[in-house]
Amino acid sequence: MGHVVAALRRGGVVYGRALVRAPWGIAFESRSIATIYVVIAGSLVLVPDGGQPLHLAQGDVALLPSGAGHVVADTPGRPAPTVRELFGADLEELSSTDLVIDGDGPETVLVCGAYLVERTPQHPFIASLPDVVHVTAGQMRGTSLAAAVHLLTTEVDHAGRGTPAVVASLLDLLFTYTLRSWFLDQPDQPAGWARALHDPAVGPALALLHDDPGRPWTVEALARAVGVPRARFSRRFTSTTGHTPMEYLGIWRMTVAARLLREGQAPLRQIARKVGYDSEFAFARAFKRVVGHAPGRYRAMHHSQEDSADTRQ
Repeated sequence: MGHVVAALRRGGVVYGRALVRAPWGIAFESRSIATIYVVIAGSLVLVPDGGQPLHLAQGDVALLPSGAGHVVADTPGRPAPTVRELFGADLEELSSTDLVIDGDGPETVLVCGAYLVERTPQHPFIASLPDVVHVTAGQMRGTSLAAAVHLLTTEVDHAGRGTPAVVASLLDLLFTYTLRSWFLDQPDQPAGWARALHDPAVGPALALLHDDPGRPWTVEALARAVGVPRARFSRRFTSTTGHTPMEYLGIWRMTVAARLLREGQAPLRQIARKVGYDSEFAFARAFKRVVGHAPGRYRAMHHSQEDSADTRQ
């Protein structure tokens, strides 16, 4: 799971702490941004676009993995301007700052973290998630997620030198722990990624593919590695993930290649070898088929976006 999250992220986390007193509301438009909320004190209501209100209490965590539009507020139906309308900038430009809305009602303190998420190629892991993953303080009691929330609360309450770096690292942990907590609550699903990760053959096979996408994998090699007959393994893999083993390997290789193209300047032939292609031409053809752009074009597009963001800052 951690491999997938890392491969789909673009850049580091940005975050802000909000200290708000009712009445208040903030609207977030649908974007390629995964957002996570941690309620440090008080409570709030999160309303996804077209969905039902979710009530978040102190210690709760809510993750919007695919960037669905939503509103956070003290109560449902509250008028909610956007972050830019309220504070004169987007969340990415307000990283490590306190966002204050000073009413005369009850106070809520929350930390909001955000990651740019790459939607091309669309990984089936992200596609399988709900718009909002909500984990209550009670559900996470005694888990690593609860420990991370406690550390985050302590750091925010006693901010000092290095706090921005500490909070960013803790939000990284929270992102993965929140997803893990949600998947652990879904073991009885008949199909999908929750089922795949729990399957004693498919789960280890996915880990092998994620760890070493450049290896010349075959269905036979994967089945042998997890100790299951080839035909049975292929059926289980396909029924749980929705893809044959080799189809998924192709998706994963292009996901890894996309991250390498976004984050560095390695030659295309080197990236091709890392994801299992001896031929740069064959790699470029496969990449364009899955992603929709040639590798060089994809890299140029993303580096241009990063340069524009740096200029704004």
